[in-house]
Amino acid sequence: MNRDPSDDIGRRAVLFDLDGTLTDPFPGITGSIRYALERVGVEAIPDAEALRWCIGPPLQENFRILLGDDDPHRVAEAVHFYRQHYGAGGLFENSVIDGVPETLRDLTARGFRLFVATSKLREPAVRIVEHFGLARFFEHVYGTNADGSLSNKADLIADILERERLRASDALMVGDRKHDLAGARANGVAAIGVTYGYGTVEELRAEQPLAIAETPADVGALVVA
Repeated sequence: MNRDPSDDIGRRAVLFDLDGTLTDPFPGITGSIRYALERVGVEAIPDAEALRWCIGPPLQENFRILLGDDDPHRVAEAVHFYRQHYGAGGLFENSVIDGVPETLRDLTARGFRLFVATSKLREPAVRIVEHFGLARFFEHVYGTNADGSLSNKADLIADILERERLRASDALMVGDRKHDLAGARANGVAAIGVTYGYGTVEELRAEQPLAIAETPADVGALVVA
């Protein structure tokens, strides 16, 4: 939790990644990936633990790697089956990370504007945030469009800054994977990496975040310090 407090002057908007930062989606995501791989004819389907790395990156990117195939039609087919399974219930095979509600409650009470910035489709992201009682803390949930646009975190964060009329210097990104931190840096936005999600400390440090937090409480302390 080493950082320069002066870096936070004027920062009033906090963008939170969803998977691995606010909730732990491991069963739902890995189960939906395994279902999709089976439906597209993959014979050697990885077990759930071997798919842990898939939590965080854009879905299309994951399937290109898992299928070993850049054929857009095959990737799109896998994404379709994934979303079919995930939307039917996989999205709720999920749990809120301990300490997250308390941190969000404290930040809103202190006047921070909170937003969700996720690479998953916006519609299931909204359903998850509402289902787990987190919607009251966020002004808006931003995510990938149905056509796949804004799946890149840099594009998504740029869109949020424009729509919310936020200066990059007044925003902060919180996430557990390199995509969150790299997307923030591409927009001149400072970031906090969290180690309680699915990215490694080495992965996060390589993106030169403002700070690294070990718990949601640490996130809150870093934001308000």
